[in-house]
Amino acid sequence: MMRTFWPAFKRTFMRAFMPAGMSKFMPKLLPVFSLAIVVLRGTPAGAQASADTAVTVKFGAFVDGYYAYDFNRPPTIDRAFTTQPARHNEFNVNLAHVEAVLSGEKVRGRLAVHFGTSVQSNYAGEPRVGAYSGGDVSRFIQEAVVGVKLSPTLWIDGGIFLSHIGSESWISRDNLTYTRSLIAEFSPYYQSGVKLTWQATPSLSAQLDVVNGWQNVSETNSSKAVGARLDWTASPKVTLSAYNLIGNEAPDTADAQLRIFQGASVRVVPTEKLTLVGSFDFGFQDLVGETGRWYGTSIIAHVKATSRTALVARVERYADPKQVIVVTGGPHAFRANGASVGIDVTPAPRVLWRSELRTMAGRDAVFPGRDGGKNGDTFLVSSLALTF
Repeated sequence: MMRTFWPAFKRTFMRAFMPAGMSKFMPKLLPVFSLAIVVLRGTPAGAQASADTAVTVKFGAFVDGYYAYDFNRPPTIDRAFTTQPARHNEFNVNLAHVEAVLSGEKVRGRLAVHFGTSVQSNYAGEPRVGAYSGGDVSRFIQEAVVGVKLSPTLWIDGGIFLSHIGSESWISRDNLTYTRSLIAEFSPYYQSGVKLTWQATPSLSAQLDVVNGWQNVSETNSSKAVGARLDWTASPKVTLSAYNLIGNEAPDTADAQLRIFQGASVRVVPTEKLTLVGSFDFGFQDLVGETGRWYGTSIIAHVKATSRTALVARVERYADPKQVIVVTGGPHAFRANGASVGIDVTPAPRVLWRSELRTMAGRDAVFPGRDGGKNGDTFLVSSLALTF
């Protein structure tokens, strides 16, 4: 069959795609094209099996749509202080992404592009220094990271990746609560740089990061920030984590303002139906003539009521007296206590329906409302998410 197919393919290809002047090069180029066709169609069965065991690529997608109602009725529809949900009285997409994940013995990587109101909110602070920075393009990149194994227990990864800080995930499906705690909202969701990950023992892993700064892809200055994380599985039921980030957050035109952040969390699973997570963060930064300090804490309880339903509750506290992290836009700083309750339902495989009622109470009227500033905020959100 190939004896009759190849001459016909050769004549057709040359007529259709090659200018007359290039036809003389075809005897040299055609072997290259034929090799490419073989590679694209697949290698022999034995070699293909070997390649599949070495490297695999999996594709996936996720969509999280929601409706939220804020009883303060913010006049701009944008909600303050929480990025999930970011809009009031509106059906919208919180987060949608598509991904390709590569896994191999020596290499790994993930490319994920995303959009949604949480993306718009989180990338709103991307700096614009120079002509080629800002969030115009970077806000569409959830992760673009490449990893290489340096030894059996050591990996190096570089690119844009999800933050090493905290115990909560940007992706709602992977989070105990639908909304994020205040300590998660006010610490980095993503980073740009390189990281070393060391699996010291089966129960202890360590990570070292060198990144551009505090949640930014584009640079703000000529300094870099460094961070670390330790995760220790003390027992099958208890995991302890500690993480930090240290860097200068001032532009090069101003005096350096060193920011030092530290956090810790504990995850306890006493039974197969109950999960408890407690976290505490604090930080301080050099300011002009003073030092600004902030702290936050949260406790989350997740209970599997049935095979398809779960109940979740949270209490939390956050305070930033000098407005280092949370800028209220007025003279009063953000200090608030919060609580939330929610229910998760899995009506079908890959589908997750989550509803949550959340309230926050502060000392000052920093929460925007249609009738002016409020001392607190209460909202209800319901989400339907699908994993492809």
